[in-house]
Amino acid sequence: MFNTNKNSGFVKLILIIIITIIVLSYLGFNLRAIVESPETQGNLGYVWGLTVGVWDNYIGSPVMYLWNDIFIDLMWNPFVENLERNKRGEPSTIEEMAPETIPIR
Repeated sequence: MFNTNKNSGFVKLILIIIITIIVLSYLGFNLRAIVESPETQGNLGYVWGLTVGVWDNYIGSPVMYLWNDIFIDLMWNPFVENLERNKRGEPSTIEEMAPETIPIR
């Protein structure tokens, strides 16, 4: 019922790429000639420049803010700190901040 193989998606992707290359070769496409052609190089250069421009002007700063100030500072560092505390046998910060319960008699 559950897929326990963690690498199955990666293996499937590799197999699909290999099969696609074989089919394209069978149909007479020369991938090296296609990739090395001036038109392809020009198109790839244009797309790369567009991607860098969008990253630099629009999404780079917000993504880096979310990564550094939200994920790393607020999530990753406390996670690692609590793992270290657990390793030393100390209670986690959640256990320390939890209110004590009074047993019902």
